[in-house]
Amino acid sequence: MLSVVADVGGTNTRLALARDGRVLTDTLRKRQNTRFADLAAVLRDYLAELAASPQAAAIAIAGPVRHGVGRLTNLNWEMDSAGLRAATGAERVMILNDLQAHGHALGHLETDMVDLITAGTGSEPGGARLVVGVGTGFNAAVAHDTPSGVQVAASECGHITLPLCPPKHGALGQALAQPDGFIGVEDALSGRGLERIYGFVGPGATMPADQIMAALAAGAPQAQTTAGLFLDLLGRVVGDLALVHLPFGGIFLCGGVARAFGGLIAPNAPNFRPEFGQGFAAKGRFSDFMTAFPIHMITDDFAALLGCAASLQAPNAPTSTRI
Repeated sequence: MLSVVADVGGTNTRLALARDGRVLTDTLRKRQNTRFADLAAVLRDYLAELAASPQAAAIAIAGPVRHGVGRLTNLNWEMDSAGLRAATGAERVMILNDLQAHGHALGHLETDMVDLITAGTGSEPGGARLVVGVGTGFNAAVAHDTPSGVQVAASECGHITLPLCPPKHGALGQALAQPDGFIGVEDALSGRGLERIYGFVGPGATMPADQIMAALAAGAPQAQTTAGLFLDLLGRVVGDLALVHLPFGGIFLCGGVARAFGGLIAPNAPNFRPEFGQGFAAKGRFSDFMTAFPIHMITDDFAALLGCAASLQAPNAPTSTRI
């Protein structure tokens, strides 16, 4: 069965064709969302380029999926099952949350798609696995191996309250707060969050996230301080999620922003910075317990497509996911 799979983020859409659950690597493409009016246009453009007529389609949406309707959080796009059928010509369709797709991909990643950050002292094969995405937005999901297959629950944890610790983060919290006073995880741990932290470190300063990373590599002091705050908060949030889910099967970081920091958080990296690990372990009486969890970085930009393809192959897979 020929399928089209897509990972729809706030900035880009990644696409591929898959046959019988296997992604065809020569069909991998990326589309910049601002070039298109909606997701249907992206899908039609891609299928026209490859002259493909898929029988099935699965898309991962960076936003909540409810009753077969997916809405992007950071872009005013929406897709439902009927629209997906119309755009692709596929009879069988699935719409997943983006981190659900990454969760389904974990069992299908090749060794060169994942880097080990820390081994963990309590790794358990078959244990729960936590995948955390940091890019245009932030989200996470946990994957459980069950007798009926891998189960991955959807979430929107990028919009839970950011754990700020006064007095260390007091002034930063004021800078990040939305008009109603709420400070969400995604307000700090995302591409735009990195930019906002940079503006806090140097009041009034503005710089795109990719340029901040370039300045960091060049050793610029403001970028260095920004990175320290970002990594500390990232470690604290990932540590909170680890205590919620107890992922002894491993923690897997993914997304463009996470990968950009990958060379800084591995203890054996030449430019290692300790803030992520320190924030991750900052759990009071449970600080020593935090060493149990293995932490990995998914380095493949198209990993979610593997999860989309795998979901279509699952026995009794629904035609659309619901939360």
